[in-house]
Amino acid sequence: MSANRIRTPGIDDEVPDIRVHDARADVPDEDLDRSLRPKTLADFVNQEQVTAQLAIFIEAARGRGEPLDHVLLAGPPGLGKTSLAHIVAAELGVPMVQTAGPALERKGDVASFLTSLEPGSVFFVDEIHRLGRAVEETLYPAMEDAELPVVLGQGAGARTVTLPLPPFTLVGATTRSGLLTTPLRDRFGVCHRLEHYSAEHLAEIVERSALILEVEIDAEGAKTIAGRSRGTPRVANRLLKRVRDFAQVKGGGTIDAGVAADALEMLEVDAGGLDRSDRALLDTVATKFGGGPVGLSTLAIAIGEEPDTIEDIFEPYLLQQGLLKRTPRGRVLTERAFEHLGIPAPERAKSLF
Repeated sequence: MSANRIRTPGIDDEVPDIRVHDARADVPDEDLDRSLRPKTLADFVNQEQVTAQLAIFIEAARGRGEPLDHVLLAGPPGLGKTSLAHIVAAELGVPMVQTAGPALERKGDVASFLTSLEPGSVFFVDEIHRLGRAVEETLYPAMEDAELPVVLGQGAGARTVTLPLPPFTLVGATTRSGLLTTPLRDRFGVCHRLEHYSAEHLAEIVERSALILEVEIDAEGAKTIAGRSRGTPRVANRLLKRVRDFAQVKGGGTIDAGVAADALEMLEVDAGGLDRSDRALLDTVATKFGGGPVGLSTLAIAIGEEPDTIEDIFEPYLLQQGLLKRTPRGRVLTERAFEHLGIPAPERAKSLF
């Protein structure tokens, strides 16, 4: 009898099988996202300087038969830091063990990962800036000397035993590099920052993803999606999947510029890549506060969001696009923001530009 099979005694032949499934096995969206990730450095577009340097470092390390030096990848979310970590492990031909900073709460958590690594493995820690201080200090001797000090006992009878570790490569990813402590940052031999993608490179990514998803798309359709993807591959792939659904139902299954534009209009993503929440924030500052300045806490209450959400989710892209300014007195819309909203800038606001 199968271990996952439940039967009622005496009437096995009359009761259909009931199977117990692990919910984690049914994750088609996650599998799909992974399938869209680039698999090699050659597939990783836009970050040519980063990939060119990594290719040299990886080839040199393989030639010497040594692990690659520890690597720090920084940059905004969705630019491919996790994908690049997987590529590093694949190019080195070694296993990869993945975790996240918040998951490493105690020294024992780090020790369990490090002691189970195979020689040469890549140990990937996402959001590494969120490591606790005690956990972070445990990594210092591991990164420098491949050793793990372990304290046995308590009080006066306590003693420290040093465990040797297999050689490994720590790959850390962070969206907030400024929160990394100097001792940790200095122990990474390779440091790279990923930048936002150009529309041309995003169009390449959209076309590649469309090929994997087996959906027909022309060059103009890919450009339309890429132009509204906020310079981020993760956003481009998310929009592509939603446009694919629209094309399947209303566009004959093929994505061209018209189908893409209609789908993105339905999703309320405008030509500048702004969604409903972005426009609501700009409109609130423009109409309720005369273009600003308005304090963060006041703005958060006005649009019904948390201040952290505004700072971390909404503002970065608006600031990059020159639609919003941070001043000592508060947030202020730029003239470009009024033009984007189609609202004439008030005279008081013009004097602030």
